[in-house]
Amino acid sequence: MRLIPNRRRLISALRRTFTRHRLLFAAKTALAAGLAWYLAPFMPGPAAAYPYYAPLGALVSMHPTVADSAKHGFQSLLGLSLGIGMAFAVTTFADPSSFSVALVIGLGVLIGGLPRLGTASEWIPMAALFVLLLGDSNAENFSFGYVLQMALGVAVGLTVNWLIIPPLHLEQVDPALEGHRNALSHQLRDMAQAMQESWPPNHEAWASRSDLLDTTAAGVRTAVYQAELSAKANPRSRRRATRLPQDLAGLRTVERLTFHVQDITDVLQSVIWEEGAGTVIPDSVLSNLSEALESVADVIDRWRSDEEPELEPALSEARDCVAGLGDAINEAAAGQASVNAAASVAMSLRRMITVLSSK
Repeated sequence: MRLIPNRRRLISALRRTFTRHRLLFAAKTALAAGLAWYLAPFMPGPAAAYPYYAPLGALVSMHPTVADSAKHGFQSLLGLSLGIGMAFAVTTFADPSSFSVALVIGLGVLIGGLPRLGTASEWIPMAALFVLLLGDSNAENFSFGYVLQMALGVAVGLTVNWLIIPPLHLEQVDPALEGHRNALSHQLRDMAQAMQESWPPNHEAWASRSDLLDTTAAGVRTAVYQAELSAKANPRSRRRATRLPQDLAGLRTVERLTFHVQDITDVLQSVIWEEGAGTVIPDSVLSNLSEALESVADVIDRWRSDEEPELEPALSEARDCVAGLGDAINEAAAGQASVNAAASVAMSLRRMITVLSSK
């Protein structure tokens, strides 16, 4: 019986691995490496003797986005140049030996710690080691061929990645936003239900759900960042130029909503479980508070960047419910009840409505 769950997990893992984007990326990388190998013998002078570095250059320059391909490709060439220069400096006074190997590796790692080198830091000690051990008495020709063939591979990789369906990672944004919207509205609804139960409430999972909200919010940030990065230097992004500003606006909205939902969660946690904290909500306010939480949850459920008409009725109802909550709080305050916690929640709900109204 255990074989069935294991098989399902394997199939699920394979589906996540062999996605359309991954298969296309693998095909483009293979094409770039093969094309670099084909062109390598045509390089001038001694470079033609080192064709195997051309496919390596293509490989290191291939990344899921055009911008990343350019950045990592140029950083790799920078690291090669620094490593080769350091190796030449060492070979002027030392032959290949345990001491010289240790020296170039140590210096390479040390120089690689300089800020803003990125991928270059990994190539500095590697290039220095190759020149020291493989270049031997022909270090100059080896270094020339090494850099030129790697540069050819990087150029081929960039060209292939830019010309052949350069990826635009836009499709992950909507599911990420949808998942986070669901998490926010679910949190508000669970808290609304808790306000109607005897305390401590039967449903208390919402009180420990802050990590989940952080995770789904991080998923939105990652999806939007990847979409923005994939659009840089991407010829396909011109046709979808209006999409990214909408996604960035959506990200700012969910981040602000998340802050307020977490603030409400902290306040209500304190009200229910921290007896000596001085946070109390009068019984006369609980029903209005529950309705207000539910109404704002409904606004979040209906929130879509392109569905303004559908959102307005829910916003109007939420404003009325929060206004009713404010009236209930004022009445409780007139009766000398403590209303600081309820007022804090009401303020957060008003700010959430403002955020959703001005998105």
